[in-house]
Amino acid sequence: MNRNGSIIHMSGIRKVYDTGKVKVEALKGVDLEIRKGEMVAIVGPSGSGKSTLMNLLGCLDTPTAGSYELGGDDVAGVTRDELAEIRNRRVGFVFQNFNLLPHISSQENVEMPMLFGGVPVRERRERARDLLTKVGLGDRVDHKPTELSGGQMQRVAIARALAMDPAIILADEPTGNLDTSSGSDIMSIFNELWKQGRTLVIITHDPALAKRASRVVEIRDGVVMNDHMN
Repeated sequence: MNRNGSIIHMSGIRKVYDTGKVKVEALKGVDLEIRKGEMVAIVGPSGSGKSTLMNLLGCLDTPTAGSYELGGDDVAGVTRDELAEIRNRRVGFVFQNFNLLPHISSQENVEMPMLFGGVPVRERRERARDLLTKVGLGDRVDHKPTELSGGQMQRVAIARALAMDPAIILADEPTGNLDTSSGSDIMSIFNELWKQGRTLVIITHDPALAKRASRVVEIRDGVVMNDHMN
């Protein structure tokens, strides 16, 4: 796929949650296209549907209706096992709460996706150390998350997200638990990844973070209300 090609294509995406007593329509026919090499911020108030959209983009869930192509492959109707395989190989996640395993080292945390992906031991160790060095933690490979600052933990999470060389990096409020300085450092890493040709989708409440993206998509009441370049 060339740099200008579509890597994410959603058409008519609906998501309905059936609680038994009431049906809640979280997404009401979302159309979204993201091209390879874009850095897109998805913004919107609580209850807007952006978290549901993130779960669908990250193959954590499937839509009630509509089509979703990731890298040209239809992922809207695949099985749960196939979805897990797609997640591990094609989506790198960065979460607000880091989601690191606290009792293992930074290096071992970064190795986890590669362990599930069947990457040989020597290769995954070398790749994990290389990625940690690239995010500025070459001297923290043996430190556990409990021995790191919030900003350092998020750097480990970014290194882990890159472990399987995924098609997209999906970040959910990545600076939400960080101070201003650490948050700015994390955004600088994202900007560097973007300059290297990575595709990043960032879910955020933070206007300052959204301004640093190349494009902003605003979700309200389950629909795309605004979509513009920065």
